Amino acid sequence: MMGDMPAASPGASASGEAAASTAGSSAGSDLADLLRRSARGDEAACAALYDATAARLFGLVLRVVRDHAMSEEVTQEVYLDVWRQSARFDPGRGSAMSWLMTIAHRTAVDRVRASEASRRRDDAHAATSQEVEFDTTAESAQASLEAQRVRRALTTLTDAQRHAVELAYLGGYTHTEVARLLDLPLGTAKTRIRDGLIRLRDTLGVPA
Repeated sequence: MMGDMPAASPGASASGEAAASTAGSSAGSDLADLLRRSARGDEAACAALYDATAARLFGLVLRVVRDHAMSEEVTQEVYLDVWRQSARFDPGRGSAMSWLMTIAHRTAVDRVRASEASRRRDDAHAATSQEVEFDTTAESAQASLEAQRVRRALTTLTDAQRHAVELAYLGGYTHTEVARLLDLPLGTAKTRIRDGLIRLRDTLGVPA
């Protein structure tokens, strides 16, 4: 568990840093191997993959969904999806953890959107069953239109920009956390977020 690992002292040697880097690389290779074995139908490998990554993926899902019980359901969906798609993992396109995090984040965002859509349907049904002031209806309609504009604008971003922006502004992560989740240098994560926001601003016609 990451929380059980001792923090490095300020005077840690270069050899200690190299050892930590090697350990991180080894862990990544282990996860990639578990994914390859899962793709061949190895249930024990899939169980080991779950044990090694479930706490981290659940934490990501919880940050997006913000409901503990629903986050548990979504996390189970994530691992079912991983089991089905494990053959698609390509180590040449990124680390195993980054691939798992992407699936977890996408699944969590989809669940939030589905819940919002269900709530809107319920609200619409309730609105037809009772008299609603015009101002309230107009305000709800405007908010819905704005949400649709933002969703359409997000589709104009590259996958890399969209993942970074969604983690930062839907998931509530800091730039440093986004960089760690996507296995990127901090500067690269900041650039993706900045470029994504600029493109969103231009698409939405918001003044700089």
